[in-house]
Amino acid sequence: MYQLHIGNKNYSSWSMRPWILMRAINLPFNEHLHLFAGSANLTAFKDFSPTAKVPCLHDDNLVIWDSLAIAEYLAEQHAEVWPRDVHARAWARCASAEMHSGFPALRNECSMSIGVRIRLHAQSAALQADLHRMDALWTDGLQRFGGPWLAGASFTAVDAFFAPVAMRIQTYGLSLPSQTGMAYASRLQSHPAVLEWQAAALLETARDAAHEDDIMACGVVLQDLRAPSAG
Repeated sequence: MYQLHIGNKNYSSWSMRPWILMRAINLPFNEHLHLFAGSANLTAFKDFSPTAKVPCLHDDNLVIWDSLAIAEYLAEQHAEVWPRDVHARAWARCASAEMHSGFPALRNECSMSIGVRIRLHAQSAALQADLHRMDALWTDGLQRFGGPWLAGASFTAVDAFFAPVAMRIQTYGLSLPSQTGMAYASRLQSHPAVLEWQAAALLETARDAAHEDDIMACGVVLQDLRAPSAG
C-alpha cells in the first residue's frame, strides 16, 4: 500500500494536494503525519524524504518527493488521476504546473492556515494580479470543458492542486473577479475530501512558530477555530 508522508494539515498546502487527490479518487494509502518543528525538520524529515520536505510518497522501495511528481507517478498506474480526454489532460497538466511554480504573491502574502480567519493589512498589486490570473484560469477550464470541475465532469489532479487556494480564499476572505471563480472555490471547499482534511486540521493542537509568525505578519486574526494549542 502507498505510504504518504505529510506535514501539519493546518499549514501544509503542498501535503494537501496529493492527499486530496488520493482520497478523492479512492486510492488506498497509509498517512504519516509529521509535525513541523523548525530546523529540527531537517534532521527528522530526512528519515523519509531526501529533501527533508513534505509531501513524500513511498511505494515499496520507491520514493517520490514532490507533489507534481507524485501525481504523475500515480497517473502511470491510475488513469483517473488526469482527465481521459487528451485536450483536457494537456490543459490540466499546464494548469497544475502553473500552480506548482507560480502565484508567488498569493503564497507569500497569504500563508495557509486553515483554522483561522484573517483580515489582511493590505492587498498588493501583485496579489491582485495573482487573483485575476487565478480567476481567468479557472473560468477558462470550466467553460472549455463544461465543469463542474476544472477539466470536466470528474475531479482530477488539477482540482487537487488548487484545493489549497480555496482554503486561502476562505481564510483571508479573498474575492475573485467573477462569480464563476467564486462558485468553483465554494465547490472545492465543499468536496468531501477537502472537508475531511479541514476537519482534521481544526483538531490539530500543534503550533509551528514560523507559520504562526507568517500569519500574524500578514493581517489581523479575526477568529481562531482550531482546537486549543498544546502549548
